[in-house]
Formats: sequence, structure tokens, C-alpha cells
Amino acid sequence: MKDTTTTDWNLLLSNKCGIKTLNRFAVGNASAKGVIACFANTDKAGEFRKLVRTHGSTYARRLARKALRYRNLLT
Repeated sequence: MKDTTTTDWNLLLSNKCGIKTLNRFAVGNASAKGVIACFANTDKAGEFRKLVRTHGSTYARRLARKALRYRNLLT
């Protein structure tokens, strides 16, 4: 049985910096490594690393777009 892990999108999208960084990642203007560097030394970095390790970079981009679109934050 697979363990379901959920991403705390409220944590990742809690401020403008997180929204801008994930927006750049979602549209392909930032790499996963770049996002982790932007979120360095915060709880967001661990949450984002968990997302990428669990789903891979390509699917993480898709999930980020979905989360941003759901909140009307995708630009």
C-alpha cells in the first residue's frame, strides 16, 4: 500500500515571496534547485524538497500550477 503524502500549499504560498518563487517554478522560469535555494533555512524548503522527492520535478511543476490556478494566483 502506498503512503499518501500531502503538500502544505498554505505554507508554501503564505507570502508574496513564496507565491512569486512558485509561480516562476510553475511556468518553467526557475529550477527545483533554484526554488530550494530561495526557500533556504525555512520550513518551506523542507516542504518543497519533500514535494520534489515524492513526485519528481515535472509532476511537481504540474501540481504547483494546479495549486496556483486553484487560488487564482497563476500569472
